[in-house]
Amino acid sequence: MTLNLRQAATLCVALSICALLVVPGNFPELSGDARITLAVFALATCAWIGTPIDDTYIALGAGLALTATGVISSDALFGTLGDDTVWLLICAFVLAAAVARTGLAGRAAAFLVGGARSVRQLVHLTTAALVVTAFAVPATSGRAALAMPVFLALAKALQERKRLVVMLALLFPTVILLSAVATLIGAGAHLITVSVLWEAAGERIGFTEWLLLGLPLAVVSSHLAAEVVLFTTTRRADRKGPVHITADEIQEHSDRPVTGPWEAAETRCAVLLATVVALWCSEPLHRVPPAVVALIGAVVAASPALGTVRLKDALKTVPWALLLFMAATMAMGLALADSGAAQWLVSGVPLDLPPWLFLAVVVAVSTLAHLVLQSRSARSSVLVPLVVAAAIGAGVNPVAAALASTAAAGFCHTLPASAKPVTLFAEIPGIPTYTPRDLLRMSAVLAPMTAALVLLFAVAVWPLLGVPVR
Repeated sequence: MTLNLRQAATLCVALSICALLVVPGNFPELSGDARITLAVFALATCAWIGTPIDDTYIALGAGLALTATGVISSDALFGTLGDDTVWLLICAFVLAAAVARTGLAGRAAAFLVGGARSVRQLVHLTTAALVVTAFAVPATSGRAALAMPVFLALAKALQERKRLVVMLALLFPTVILLSAVATLIGAGAHLITVSVLWEAAGERIGFTEWLLLGLPLAVVSSHLAAEVVLFTTTRRADRKGPVHITADEIQEHSDRPVTGPWEAAETRCAVLLATVVALWCSEPLHRVPPAVVALIGAVVAASPALGTVRLKDALKTVPWALLLFMAATMAMGLALADSGAAQWLVSGVPLDLPPWLFLAVVVAVSTLAHLVLQSRSARSSVLVPLVVAAAIGAGVNPVAAALASTAAAGFCHTLPASAKPVTLFAEIPGIPTYTPRDLLRMSAVLAPMTAALVLLFAVAVWPLLGVPVR
């Protein structure tokens, strides 16, 4: 098998780092465990960047290497699979399967989008609907799959207005990716961030805290992004003229009724979902952990009497590869923190910066990281442990720094391969969709705008919500 230039370059970088770490005279302040951790970390990062090997396979190999060399114990490696955030995500996918089986998404789309009478109304109603899906479906790829039938219905209804169809094709993945920050279950990267913060800084962020900090950012960034998409992909003439989407047009792409009386299963599922979300949001009042609430909801959703999906069918929708990836990268983050490797990595970085400038650098690096690491979870696995260690050294609140990094890393729109939702909507048979040039034109405006917005929230809004900069 021949290596391309990128693979060869990353291999050389990884081997060079390992060679430097092997020499005992180099970096005398590093312990043996820290050297091993850095070598494994470098090899894994370079493999994520420069090879087509599955991200989960690389992460598992790194976790196994750290365990075999004694840097972390086997209990620490396997214990990450029992973390409550992993169970939260599993149960959230079971709930999402129940929602998808009932057709509630189609009813919601017909109710919201059917009220649009202009292009701008259509754009912002669609945006609002996509933001809401962050509470019902975990992971951006799952939300993209759920939203695809709605997009196909809109595309058919607007088939005579090609630029509007292209605009909507770009709007869906853009909003799905940016609105993920609304909830803790919005992306696997969020759970990695929470785990790293707990292990490295002793700071715990629950579902309610994340919701309080992330939802305002998700709403503002999504609707601003909707305006950017509208103006970078359409002309004034495209935006003129009325828009009317009927329920019948949405019904053509749904195998469940989108209008008329609700079925008993739909009512039960809607009540269950509303109850689970309400309990998540009211955690400070009842003190029941979100993972336990999710588990109760999943058991009810799959129960023979009240459920709408069989448990074995729901479990098939769980992205087990993502969960294994999260568990392995949590173990890597634990090794970076406990061995002192993360602190050493940032020790040579000038940290005597004003807090706002430190956060600006973190946001800028995290925003651009998708050009190197395509996996959102991999970006958080690499960046967040280093950001937390640097923040502690710089006297900046590690929670603010980690949240800013994770939120900024949600921008991954530059190339069709930058994120799964972008890839999914880039090629749809029979439907005109966006080109790489459309993505670049939008990203040139959206990247600095979202970075500036995350920085604004980190230094001005989140302090008002209980997360100071220092």
